Amino acid sequence: MTNPSPWGRRAPSIPTLPRGDVLGTYASYPEAQAVVERLSHAEFPIKQLAIIGNELTTVERVTGRLTYGRAALAGAVTGLWIGVFFGAVMLLFSPDTASVTTILAASLIGAGFGMLYGLASFAISRRRRDFTSTHQVLARSYQIVVDPELTHRAQQILAGPQTGR
Repeated sequence: MTNPSPWGRRAPSIPTLPRGDVLGTYASYPEAQAVVERLSHAEFPIKQLAIIGNELTTVERVTGRLTYGRAALAGAVTGLWIGVFFGAVMLLFSPDTASVTTILAASLIGAGFGMLYGLASFAISRRRRDFTSTHQVLARSYQIVVDPELTHRAQQILAGPQTGR
């Protein structure tokens, strides 16, 4: 799934639900996506299709308990990567420095600051939230909507033999 770029050629429009005929209803997004791919392989103008998720639900899955140790480790790893990046940038702009020591020093400093930031953030928000989780928006079903002028053609393609690619 792709999102339209805000820097595209077309002016942004007011979001509206796509209109047209329902080509089919599917239990999962991958099933609906497979139908669109099948139509695409048959040279169907897929710009005239839309996949609409119905009965949206937000699901938060708890992935674990957050402790001072985990907060410190997560902060240190994030800081480490930032340090590696800054060390590499420093190497680009000052080639006379020792390469390994520059990256190593920047990584260690980044990990240290990241660990401190992770601990401070956890200490501040501990009373409100001491677990980690992921968020998802799920739909109960997915409908493919097609331009009414192309409904018959899409139905013919889907009723025909499936060609493997």
